[in-house]
Amino acid sequence: MRHSKTVVITQSNYLPWRGYFDLLRSADEVILLDSVQYTRRDWRNRNRIKTSTGPAWLTVAVEAKGRYEQSIDETRIADPSWCETHVRSIEHAYRRAASFEAASRWLFPVMRSVAHKPLLSRVNEDLLREFCERLGFAVKMTRCTDVLPRDELRLMEPTTRLLSLAKARGATCYLSGPAAKAYLDVERFNAEGIEVAWMDYAGYPDYRQLWGSFEPSVSIVDLFMNMGDEALNYVARRSQ
Repeated sequence: MRHSKTVVITQSNYLPWRGYFDLLRSADEVILLDSVQYTRRDWRNRNRIKTSTGPAWLTVAVEAKGRYEQSIDETRIADPSWCETHVRSIEHAYRRAASFEAASRWLFPVMRSVAHKPLLSRVNEDLLREFCERLGFAVKMTRCTDVLPRDELRLMEPTTRLLSLAKARGATCYLSGPAAKAYLDVERFNAEGIEVAWMDYAGYPDYRQLWGSFEPSVSIVDLFMNMGDEALNYVARRSQ
């Protein structure tokens, strides 16, 4: 009898929102699928914080011109000064937040510790690991190219790639974001004895924020700056 094992396969994001971390904490193992093509104006290298004038982007500039087919884990950061720019933006937006002092004491050093890394994927991975630890949960995180050869992964169509990775890691359940309903062949997973479950991002509780009405779709940074050590209580959905 196989032990149950839930696997999540996702692209790395920069300082993602709380729903992303809810997805990660729901898994026994997370596979970072960063061998796929980098997409511009997406969540790979940017996210939003809440400011006095509304949501504002924090963007890590990357080398993309003429590199339209590069993978996420090949994408290089264009300007190493991104970190100090983002630190100043966070300070300006959240210095009045209830947990600014406590959160900034660990967040800013962590950001600065990865600022020298040339590859976007490595920056994202290190920050994701740190935030998972700060939220109080441990999840095994694996790079897709440590599971299957890069050349093989690139030749696979999406369902085959996801199924091959899930099988290779002994998954009994593949937990996916709802956007994949548009293309994922669930029957192929079921035929291999792997259940497909869909993440539900509804039902997260509001928390205190600065600057007017509640804005749910912002970086996890906003949650830590406002709620500090209580952050995990607001990553879990009300229905859980």
